[in-house]
Amino acid sequence: MRAFCLLLLTVCLLFSQFTPGVGLLEGLGQRSDHYKCVRNGGTCHFSSCPLYTKIQGTCYSKRAKCCL
Repeated sequence: MRAFCLLLLTVCLLFSQFTPGVGLLEGLGQRSDHYKCVRNGGTCHFSSCPLYTKIQGTCYSKRAKCCL
């Protein structure tokens, strides 16, 4: 009985490692917000946007501003 419990515990621990990788597979088909900003002709800035530009979104997982 003790061997069965150890085997079951080992199997559970092995399969619990696969769940974090599922999120990575879901994000493969999506473009990053930085890519979308640059594709639309914008630039990403951590500080304020340059003169004659305005904020049109975010970059780097909402840590920077996309300026057009």
